[in-house]
Amino acid sequence: MTDHMTLRPAHAADAGTIRALVREAYAKWVPVIGREPRPMTADYDKAVRDHRIDLLYMDGTLAALIETVGEADCLLIENVAVATAFQGRGLGRHLLAHAEALAAAAGHRRIRLFTNALMAANRRLYARLGYGLDGEEEFPGAIVVHMSKAIG
Repeated sequence: MTDHMTLRPAHAADAGTIRALVREAYAKWVPVIGREPRPMTADYDKAVRDHRIDLLYMDGTLAALIETVGEADCLLIENVAVATAFQGRGLGRHLLAHAEALAAAAGHRRIRLFTNALMAANRRLYARLGYGLDGEEEFPGAIVVHMSKAIG
């Protein structure tokens, strides 16, 4: 049996559900980096107003999301989160491809993202998908890795 996948934009009423999914999805990184990752503490009421958040449902259950921000010269992927029960099914890759399509449709030639240097599995995934290293920067309590990919 195949899962039925749907994707829809988030609305203001979704902020609490988004917060819960993100907190669950990122919980595994707390012991790795020694604190809650920034997405776990974000203001999702504000994010739903100011950013594009697309929600991915599997058979009616919220499974994953991607948060993007349009910038002058590119599309920024602010956050990708996949619920624990749905990890390992390629949903993150699917959402990254969705963001790349959004970037191309908006006329951008580049898409970018960032991650914590200690989130090695994420860095490997992004590299496999064609994202190159743009640099690293110190952030209080972390090293932020900036990556980007040419579109089109």
